[in-house]
Amino acid sequence: MSGRIAECAGDVTGEFTGADGNRLVADRFGAAGRPVLLLHGGGQTRHAWDATGTRLAQRGFQAWSMDQRGHGDSDWVDSGAYDFVDFARDVVAVSERIESDTGFRPIAIGASLGGIASLLAEGRLQAGTLSALVLVDITPRMDPSGVNKVISFMSARLEDGFASVEEAADAIARYLPHRKRPSSLDGLAKNLRRHADGRYRWHWDPRFLGGHHDREVEPHHIEDELVAAARALKLPVLLVRGGRSELVSDHHVEEFMTLVPHARYADVEGAGHMVAGDRNDAFAGAVVRFLDQLKAA
Repeated sequence: MSGRIAECAGDVTGEFTGADGNRLVADRFGAAGRPVLLLHGGGQTRHAWDATGTRLAQRGFQAWSMDQRGHGDSDWVDSGAYDFVDFARDVVAVSERIESDTGFRPIAIGASLGGIASLLAEGRLQAGTLSALVLVDITPRMDPSGVNKVISFMSARLEDGFASVEEAADAIARYLPHRKRPSSLDGLAKNLRRHADGRYRWHWDPRFLGGHHDREVEPHHIEDELVAAARALKLPVLLVRGGRSELVSDHHVEEFMTLVPHARYADVEGAGHMVAGDRNDAFAGAVVRFLDQLKAA
């Protein structure tokens, strides 16, 4: 780990170097223990994992919650390299650094985009990158209507942004009516960036969405790669699905468990695609049980 150290929700904030020399900002939760790499979904930031990182540190793990390329405080990539494989290459680079520093390959917990990046890193780029993998509401195939819903929300205010954090909160409440509105908007503010015109926009590079729009609406060309990556997995795997997921159906789960017969599965009742945000206690409980079993093995 290199670069600046600062106060954060975890113990420290530091920096990794990605596959293209890009700066990747991460918060560390826990000073010691088996390393865990927390990778958020598209359009999110590392702060989506604050509660999970705290829980893992309490259980004796050292968790790194990282802003992926083009997101949060990490570098926007000048070349616009935001293909899924580019995120996967960063996972390989960061994992190598964590192993060098700790002596252990990290366990990856990846939600949506983070899950895709971890799956490709381990299953297609470099076997042995990770010691275990938790996929959060993501499988090689996804429901196209659910993907379109996510993309539509992300792109709706891409240029105009919001007049205030409260206006952004209103938009999220309409998008996620099942989720209780938080009493504080401090967490949401971390996902927004105030621009020179005074308006708030999402804290990620707009080119990320532009580069993936067509392929996520019709994702068939990437599915073969993800299926092949899943088949190649030899490490311990846990699939966690939101019971109300818009992207992952029962059929998708069945297919994944056929591709990865040694995988374990947990369904978080009442949660949508953003499982950790919808029901963090239930999600973290499922993950901790899996990780504790790994320690005992």
